[in-house]
Amino acid sequence: MKRELTCIACPLGCSLTVTLDGKTIVSVEGNTCPRGKEYAINECTAPVRTVTTTMRCDDGGLVSVKTSKPIPKEKMFDAMEVINSAVAKLPVSVGDIIIPDLFGSSVIATQERK
Repeated sequence: MKRELTCIACPLGCSLTVTLDGKTIVSVEGNTCPRGKEYAINECTAPVRTVTTTMRCDDGGLVSVKTSKPIPKEKMFDAMEVINSAVAKLPVSVGDIIIPDLFGSSVIATQERK
């Protein structure tokens, strides 16, 4: 089986072709740099995503947040449920941890709010 991907590891956006034998990766073609091969392998075996969204604040407004590192792709909707049910206590600065330990990551502020 072949799987076509567009690499997001660097700005080149290489078109990758991953050949699989069941769950085993046979080859990765089309990558210009080593990061492309690593991305393809990870995407086919254990895909992860960085979640970027907004979160409610205790003043009724919103603050932009993201996970500090990627989480398993299958946990994205669970992560959004946790984030949507939480409320950030103001003030927050960029980099402040709003929710610690969310599926092996933290939710951090990407915006300053007073």
